[in-house]
This record gives sequence, structure tokens and C-alpha cells, in this order.
Amino acid sequence: MDCPRCGSGEYKKNGIVKERQRYECKQCGRNYTVQKRSGEIPEEIRQQAQDMYLEGLGFRAIGRILKVSHTAVYYWIKQAGKALELPVDEEKVDVVEVDELHTYVNKKKLPMDLDSR
Repeated sequence: MDCPRCGSGEYKKNGIVKERQRYECKQCGRNYTVQKRSGEIPEEIRQQAQDMYLEGLGFRAIGRILKVSHTAVYYWIKQAGKALELPVDEEKVDVVEVDELHTYVNKKKLPMDLDSR
């Protein structure tokens, strides 16, 4: 339980804040706690969030259910997505059909077509 600032092992108890024991370093005077910080979410929760996202739940819904920040859920999903390798299709495409687009463009009436009536 060394001081996070100076690394000294000399400390004294310095009260309780938000139900956590607080310590004061005798060398540098810094106050610190050693209990788990709120930002450290277990890997099981992260995996659960990923599974819920793949099932179609939104970031805010996942955050409410797991009682974590929706922003944290967003970053977990983003990080997991970057770690994946996307499948690569190396087959060349011989024919591309754009029939629907061509039909849409040809049937679209322009203002000048209406004036010629």
C-alpha cells in the first residue's frame, strides 16, 4: 500500500471518505485510498455489455441495466470493434447491375419537363 505519488511505504490513517479508508503519506502529505476505484469495471460486465449490444440494445439501455455510464459502454464497444479483423472478400466482381438507379434517374421528372406540356 505504497503512496501513488512518491512510492513511500510510510503512511497513517486519515479518516473515511465515502465509506473508504483514507490514508496520508508521511513523506509527501498526499491523501489516497487503496480500495478499488469506480472506473475499474470487471471484464465480465464489459463482455455482458458487448453481448447486449449484439442483441440490439442501445448504449443508454445497456448502461441503465448494468448501472454503468453509457459513454463507457460506447467506448467498450468501439474498442472491441477495433480489435476485430474484418472479413476480406478477394473475389473480383465481374458484373455490377445498377438497373434500379438508372430507372430512377430516367423516370424522375424535372421542372422543365412540366413546362413543355
